Amino acid sequence: MAAARAYDAGKSLEAGEAAVGNGVSLLNKEIRHAHGHGGHGHGRTAHNMSSSSLRKKSDLTLVHKVPFSPLRKVLANLQEIFLGTKLFVLFPAVPLAVAAEYYNFGRAWIFALSLLGLTPLAERVSFLTEQIACYTGPTVGGLLNATCGNATELIIAMFALHQGKIAVVKCSLVGSILSNLLLVLGTSLFCGGLANLRKEQLYDRKQADVNSGLLLLGVLCHMLTLIFKYAIKPSEGTEMVHAALDLSRACSIIMLLAYVAYLFFQLKTHRQLFEAQEDEDQDDAVPEDEPVLGFASAFAWLLGMTIVIAVLSEYVVGTIEAASESWGMSVSFISIIVLPIVGNAAEHAGAVIFAFKNKLDITLGVSLGSATQISMFVIPLSVIVAWIMGVQMDLDFNLLETCSLLIAVVVTAFTLQDGTSHYLKGLVLLLCYAVMGACFFVLKTPPNQINDIILNGMRASSETIVA
Repeated sequence: MAAARAYDAGKSLEAGEAAVGNGVSLLNKEIRHAHGHGGHGHGRTAHNMSSSSLRKKSDLTLVHKVPFSPLRKVLANLQEIFLGTKLFVLFPAVPLAVAAEYYNFGRAWIFALSLLGLTPLAERVSFLTEQIACYTGPTVGGLLNATCGNATELIIAMFALHQGKIAVVKCSLVGSILSNLLLVLGTSLFCGGLANLRKEQLYDRKQADVNSGLLLLGVLCHMLTLIFKYAIKPSEGTEMVHAALDLSRACSIIMLLAYVAYLFFQLKTHRQLFEAQEDEDQDDAVPEDEPVLGFASAFAWLLGMTIVIAVLSEYVVGTIEAASESWGMSVSFISIIVLPIVGNAAEHAGAVIFAFKNKLDITLGVSLGSATQISMFVIPLSVIVAWIMGVQMDLDFNLLETCSLLIAVVVTAFTLQDGTSHYLKGLVLLLCYAVMGACFFVLKTPPNQINDIILNGMRASSETIVA
């Protein structure tokens, strides 16, 4: 009996120790969670985690051997900036593009090198905004990510507006949305489905529903502007054309207000829907990144990277016609297909990597979040900036581009409506993107002439019917 009591007491003691251990483990998890979401920590968004998948830890062993402290700090910063990414092999394209421009090496080569150079720079901007967010708190960090998340597209749009290339602005922005909704999301669902054939891929529909609603609002603004132009009678002349321009500017203001409401929804009231959920028990979980740069250093590097992106963006805009002639591709195809694929390759690769790991919430956050940001922030902001510059840019993105945008949003919304995924859904999205790409490839008519041809044909048909 005494032995039995001793045995029972030992089991009770072991159970108590296990309970205490579990409690301590749970407490540690809660402390880590609170550290990540309160104080100066920041909840990791899908964009943060997607970009971090392309980073690598720098080996600072040689740098630490430098005796002079200021020089050691500068070298450490340089190593973190230029060698802290898996895309560091593309950095030589930046000086090569500048040299090609300086020595007039060839306009098509300048375009290609500039486009390649923008790829690692876009990833580094994401890294630097995340570093700054470590010091500013979650709200300011979220605003930084929202502003700089598509800095490349925004800067290219500004330079194209400055040079009066409105068609390039429209095509590149529509192409970015199509790329995110069909190519990135399609590739992610397809690859993730093949890699997880024996697992059911699930995701939270709430985030997808929010982004789909905003994307439909953006398409509505484009459709109304397009229909309004087609409803104009030839006798009404330029007055109604200016009315269509005023309608576009009013819609742009409404879209910006909707984006501000979306940011408040994302960063304040429903923050939990947009923060990437990390599974701490899994080996492939992405760790919380500690700041490796000081606030002043990160801010200075961010300004420098933005200036370099601006220089390369000017090269891209100035040489796109030459690249079109040299490669035998239309400007619309290069703007809609080539620019978004190469310019956002880093972010796209991160989304696919997390789809392989069966973390579709992060993938959806990257693809849908980026498409929403372009549709509701970059496009209306471009219209407002063009208004200030005296450039007549409206929301009429031509019939073909607008219909492609509508189809992409509707197909994506239907694909994501049940909260589950498999590889066939991704394949359908990829095939939709391939069909649209083929359409723009065979389209040789300059984008600014397409609407005029269609409009004149519709008016001629209506006059024939009336007669």
